[in-house]
Amino acid sequence: MANIEEKVESLLKPTIENLGYELYDVIYEKEAKDYYLRIFIDTPEGISLEDCEKVNDAISDMLDEANYIKDAYFLEVSSPGIERVIRKDKHLEESLEKEITINLFKPINLEEDTKQNSKIKKLKSLKQIDGILKSFNENEICLIVENKELIIERKNISNMKLKYNW
Repeated sequence: MANIEEKVESLLKPTIENLGYELYDVIYEKEAKDYYLRIFIDTPEGISLEDCEKVNDAISDMLDEANYIKDAYFLEVSSPGIERVIRKDKHLEESLEKEITINLFKPINLEEDTKQNSKIKKLKSLKQIDGILKSFNENEICLIVENKELIIERKNISNMKLKYNW
C-alpha cells in the first residue's frame, strides 16, 4: 500500500500546491471491507470544508485516469487536524520541541537509573508515552519525559501524533 501512497503523492502534489495547499500526507488503507484513500491538506490558516471540496474536485479525475488503485475505494480530503498523525521525517522535523504521543507495539524496558522517577517508572507497563520530541534519526526517537531523555526504537512505534492539551 505504501507504493500506492507514494505514487498518489507524486501525482497529486503539484496540483495541490498550485491550488495553494500543502499535501501533508496520503494514506491508503482498508477498514472492514472498504478501502479508503485519504488525502490530508494543510495551510498556515487551516483548512475549511470549501478547501477540501476544491481539492477533491481538482484531483478526482486525475486519480481515475492514473488508475493506480484497482479496487473500489472512498476518496476523503481533509485537514490533518490538531492532533495530526506523524508518519514521515518531515512531520517529525515540524514537531521538534513539541509534545507528541507515541504508541508502541510492545512496552519498552527502561534503565535502572529511572527508578527514582515515578512517572517514567510507570512507563514500563505502558504502551503509550507522551513527551517532548527532542530528536530523531532513522532508527530512534528521543523524547523528554519528566526532564529525562527516553530513546525509543522506531521499529517499536505503531503510531505517533502531535498532542494537543485540551
